[in-house]
Amino acid sequence: MQPRIVLASGSPRRRELLAAAGLRVDVDPANVDESVHAGEAPGAYVERVAIAKAAIGARRHPDAAVLGGDTTVVVDGHIFGKPEDDGDARQMLERLSGRPHDVLTGVALAWRGAMRARVEKTTVWFRALSADEIAWYVASGEPRDRAGAYAIQGLASRFIPRIDGSYANVVGLPVTAVLALLEDAGIEYGVHSA
Repeated sequence: MQPRIVLASGSPRRRELLAAAGLRVDVDPANVDESVHAGEAPGAYVERVAIAKAAIGARRHPDAAVLGGDTTVVVDGHIFGKPEDDGDARQMLERLSGRPHDVLTGVALAWRGAMRARVEKTTVWFRALSADEIAWYVASGEPRDRAGAYAIQGLASRFIPRIDGSYANVVGLPVTAVLALLEDAGIEYGVHSA
């Protein structure tokens, strides 16, 4: 039997990725403090935030399987969240230009009093960007509300010659990791032969 699945995130990208994989989910965003704790490693950070979102959702929906997720971009151990403004977005893109960085997503599943979590890592390479390209991209508005100030599935795709790992992870949710959590919990998610 498949329980109702609730996505504790308002991200339309996460909802779209799950729908594209054939999962029907209800959406009920959980607002949590996403501040990084002093000395917190990036992987521990995204896992903690994902667990916090799933836990809030589980309290609201005790009979549902609740998914939480959080994504960040990491350069030289420094966590890039969403840019505060266009100037912050420009600085992030300048740091990403001409080099690889890691995208980490924590995913958590709360179901029947148990919490399961994973962290997925994808390495993304940016080609060198000119000041004009960065200005153009920032002016497009796409960097706003995006971890690391870019959307791989949008205009920024022209800047990225290579990735190593899950593309869906960079968009915002590693679908295969979510499916592994569901399988581990014994939750059927609708992929069966007729």
